[in-house]
Order: sequence, then C-alpha cells, then structure tokens
Amino acid sequence: MRKIPTLFRRDPEDLRRVTREVHPECQWVLDGQGVATRKYDGTCVRLDESGDWWARREVKPGKTAPDGFEAVQTDPETGKTVGWEPVGQSSFAAFFEEAQERLFGAAPGTYELCGPKVNGDPEKLGTHRLVPHATAQEFAGVPRDYDGLMAWLLAHPEFEGVVWHHRDGRMAKLKHRDAVASA
Repeated sequence: MRKIPTLFRRDPEDLRRVTREVHPECQWVLDGQGVATRKYDGTCVRLDESGDWWARREVKPGKTAPDGFEAVQTDPETGKTVGWEPVGQSSFAAFFEEAQERLFGAAPGTYELCGPKVNGDPEKLGTHRLVPHATAQEFAGVPRDYDGLMAWLLAHPEFEGVVWHHRDGRMAKLKHRDAVASA
C-alpha cells in the first residue's frame, strides 16, 4: 500500500496546513472522477493472498526496520519508509487478535483496525473491529472544490475524512484535521 496523497499540497511553512494548490497526482478528484468514501480512524492492516496478515508500519530515517518488514515506498520529503510488518509483531497484535475473532469470511485486501486501544476509539466502536476498506461507506454530494470541501469537513467532525477512489486504483485523501488547521 502506497501512502495516499493528500488532495491539496501542504504548506511548507506549516505542514499541518494545506494550501489551495491541488496535488498534481490528485487533479482527477477536482475533475469529477472517482468515488468519495469515508476515511476510518484506526491503523491499516492487510490480508495477503496466502492468508498472512500484515500491519502498516512507518520507519523513520536512520532507524532499523523490524524483522520481516516489507518496504513499499519512501517519502522523498520526510525520508520515512512505509511498508508492512507481520501483524503478530506489531504494537497492535493483541487488539488485532480480538478484532479477528469477530471477522468472518475475510477476503484478501486492506482493513482498518479500529477500537478502544487504537487512537482512543474515535470511531466509537467500543470493541476492536476490522473494517474492510473495500466496503467503506460511500459519500454522495461531497464538494470537489477547496472551499466546499473545507466547509463539508468542518460540518462533519464525526468522520476522520474522505478518501476518493479512482477506478484505475489511484486514491486521494483529505482529513478533517486538514480543514481545522487550514481554517
């Protein structure tokens, strides 16, 4: 899983804020392409085709990657490498096991691990669960311009944000906190 680009470029003076400039890889969203879905607030895990589970992991520059780490992408701006580690050795292993007990018929793909011990349970699930990204809640009528999106996000603080999915596999995101920081 590559890191999903943010729809608007970050302010180089304050990386918590986004600018009005569209990230070049994301222009398709403003052009009306793709489907808007809910961005869940948890941590990403993946079930591969051979039945093995992996947890998303970032490794900072100069730090040693954990055993079994599979690098996917290095961010040229931050130097952080994003990839996967076996879920059993991740810091969320116990919560993953609890969530997996409630998951029936898991298909290969990515999931969001959410619950009380993951980011403070912003999804208010009360128990650990695996939410398949493939079945994320779709949003109709989400604006596709800067001002409209910021207003929409500020009006919906119950959602971490929006992820747009293009039929060719590209994705773009915008978080609620981007709207708060840029207001």
